[in-house]
Amino acid sequence: MPPPSHDVQEAPSFDALLARARALAGGGRRALLGIAGSPGAGKTTLAERLVSAVNGDGDRARAAHVPMDGFHLADVELDRLGLRHRKGAPETFDAAGYAALLRRLRDDDGDLVYAPGFERVLEQPIAGAIPVPPAARLVVTEGNYLLLGTGAWSRVRPCLDEVWFCAMDEDERLRRLVARHERFGKSHEEAVAWVLRSDQPNADLVAATRDRADLVVTPGEWLLPATD
Repeated sequence: MPPPSHDVQEAPSFDALLARARALAGGGRRALLGIAGSPGAGKTTLAERLVSAVNGDGDRARAAHVPMDGFHLADVELDRLGLRHRKGAPETFDAAGYAALLRRLRDDDGDLVYAPGFERVLEQPIAGAIPVPPAARLVVTEGNYLLLGTGAWSRVRPCLDEVWFCAMDEDERLRRLVARHERFGKSHEEAVAWVLRSDQPNADLVAATRDRADLVVTPGEWLLPATD
C-alpha cells in the first residue's frame, strides 16, 4: 500500500471525488474507501452520495455504504462497563469486530455479507441491517476513528485502499452537530452540553489523525443538506 499523499483539495467538485472513487474500484478486486473526520464534518453525506452515484439507476448494487457506527456497543454493555457517559469515544466501539468485517469485505467478495447498522432515533446498533452483495465492487465506510493508530483501531487502516479526511470550519461543524442532536430528540441545551462534554474531546482526537489520510477535502457543493 503506498504511503499517504496528504493531498489537500479545497472544496473539490463532487465529480472529481466520484472519479477518484470509481478509479479505486477499477481493479480486479473489491476496493474499500474510508472517509474519516470529526463528528459533524460531513462524512455520511459524502459517503451516501458517492454510493448513490456509483449505483446510478441500475438494478445491481455496485457500491455499498458500511458505516463504522454499526459497531457501537449497545447501551446495556456500556452500562455494564460504566462507559455510558463516554458513548461515542473510541473505547465504546467494537473496533476489533469492525476491522474483522473490513478484512472479510476485502478478502471474501464472493458471498453476500451482512453488516450492522446504527439507528439514530434509538441510538443503538442493529445487527444484519446492511447487505453487501458480491456485485458491490466498492465499499465506502465512514466514521471518526478510521485513522486512529492505537489498540484494535490500528487494524482498520491496513484494510482500506484509501482514506479521505473531511475537514470543516469548526464553527460550522459545531452548528451542524448541535442541529443533528436536536433532530434526534435532544433539546438545544442538552445538545450543546453533549457536544461540549462528549463530542468535542472525540473531535480533538480525530483531528490529530488528519495527517494519516490520503486525501483531505474541505466541504463542497456535495455537503448540503446536512445529514451527519
